[in-house]
This record gives sequence, C-alpha cells and structure tokens, in this order.
Amino acid sequence: MDKELLQKWFYQMKLIRVFEERCAELYAYGKIGGFLHLYIGEEAIAVGALAAVTDEDHLLTHYRDHGWALARGTDPKPLMAELLGKSTGVSKGKGGSMHLCDPERNFYGGYAIVGGHLPLATGIGFAMRYQGSDRVVVAVFGDGATNIGEFHEAMNMAALWKLPVIFLCENNLYGMGTDVSRASAVSSIAQKACAYGMPGEPCNGMIVFSVYETMQKAVARARAGEGPTLIEARTYRYRGHSMADPELYRDRDEVEEFRECCDPIEYLRRRIIEQQAATPEELGELERRVHAEIDEAVRFAEESSPPPLEWLYEDIYVKPINPEARKEDR
Repeated sequence: MDKELLQKWFYQMKLIRVFEERCAELYAYGKIGGFLHLYIGEEAIAVGALAAVTDEDHLLTHYRDHGWALARGTDPKPLMAELLGKSTGVSKGKGGSMHLCDPERNFYGGYAIVGGHLPLATGIGFAMRYQGSDRVVVAVFGDGATNIGEFHEAMNMAALWKLPVIFLCENNLYGMGTDVSRASAVSSIAQKACAYGMPGEPCNGMIVFSVYETMQKAVARARAGEGPTLIEARTYRYRGHSMADPELYRDRDEVEEFRECCDPIEYLRRRIIEQQAATPEELGELERRVHAEIDEAVRFAEESSPPPLEWLYEDIYVKPINPEARKEDR
C-alpha cells in the first residue's frame, strides 16, 4: 500500500492511544469528571473504517467516542478541553466525554443512550436517499446495543427502504461486564443481519486492513443504492468498560494475552517495517510528534477557562425558524 497512507494510519492510531492514556491520567487526578470510556485496543476500527469514507459522509457514534473524533480529524485540543469541561471544548464544555461532536466534519456525536442514535442514523440515511445524494451514514455501536429495540427498528427500516447506512458494531466481547454469549441468543453479531435481508460482514477489528477492506465493500454497496450493511468488527478493549469498572469479570492474563498477540498498533508497525514503508527510526519520530501534539492539547485544555454560568441557559432548544425566511425559501 501507499507509504504515506500507512504512515498516516500509524500516526492516527498512535494519536488515539496516547490521547486515551493521557485521559486516564487526567481522570485519576480528578481533572476529568463523570464517566470516561477509553478506546485503548480498538484504534484500528476507527482509523480503518473512516479511511474508506469521505469527509462528506456522516458519522454517529456511541459514548466510546474519543477515538472516532480523532480519526475523523477533529483537533485534539478542543477535544481534550471538552473532556476537562472547558469553554473551548467542541461542545462548549457542556457535553463531556460522552457527547463529543464536530458538525463541520459531519460528526454528530457521541450518544450516551445505548442504541439511541441508531434511528437517527437511519433518518439521516433516509434524508440522503430523499435528496438523491450518494453520501453514506456510518453508525457505530457496541455489541450490547444489538439487543436493544432501536437496533432492530433502525435495521429493519434501513433494509426496507435500502438506505445508505453502514451499521458498524464494535464487538469487544463484553457488554459492560457481561460476556456476549451470556447476553445474546446469537453471539455472532454479523449473523443478526440475515433477519433483515442485508449482508452481515465480520472483520478483524484488531487489523486496520481488515476493517478498511470490509468497509470499502459496504460503502460501495451503499453508494450504488443497494442498501445497508451490518459489519461486526471483532476487537478487544484493554481497559474496563469505564474508568469506574473494577473488571472483576475477566482475568488480567486474558488482557495481557490480547496485548501481546493482537495489539493493532504493533501489528501495523511490523507490517510497515516489513513492507519498507518506514524505518523504525521514522516511526519513532512519528511517535514523538504524537506525544508533542497531545502535550499541547493537555496544556491548551488546562489553560482554558470554564464555561460562564450564563451558558447554562443556551443551546437548550433549537432556534425557531423565521417564518418570513421560510416564505422566501418557498
């Protein structure tokens, strides 16, 4: 593959990893409040998936959303500021970790209600089809959401109307602290697609190439008007469900085994060196750049001011449309 693309993927995945590690530190120091769900171990999914779409396509995610925002290209500085509850954050410091958004990049969150954003993704897909656009919608969720009513309703409607929605499930084997096999009658998430007559495509979520190639096929189908696809990216998160998770449901040895055999960043590092797309020294320089960028993001966030009290009453309702302007539009 193209050397620049491989190096870009490495940089993006390392950026996500270091960002998340710093978030864990800041949470431990009490500088990040509320819930914090880390993406460590799952970086290949966001980077591989978004490499297969354009900036014009739409993206909605669940609350494990930091990695998706970074892969989408959002500046780490306002992202970190949002996590610290600062006025310079992407959601003005009022959304926090679970409610990131960047409308300029067609990234609409960051949703804390499990599965609640899937009907919204289907609605955007309907709008795209209604407008005759070839843009697609990527809806990201965890394995636990596949047992939620909204998942089935959204899938059914998208399949019925052949909407350009890609349902991307990050199956990290545990829905909060429950093994998938104990929570779902069908433990293969991809198999659930057959109920709605759409393709169900599993891929290795620890290998960026596998995610990228699977997404490419789904995107091509959606743009051709052939309807939605359910992708199951099988992955493994190294940290608990959230920073408040004592992780009593899995052994430490299991986590270390995945780190040693399947780490997505180390796998990509080996492939890059094997293909002579970069030297170890060049990759080391990319890593130094990542650390410098995250250091700057933390500095920016810590030096930013909190939102003023009067902001409490803003952004609550959508601003009403001017009736006169509506007449002019007609």
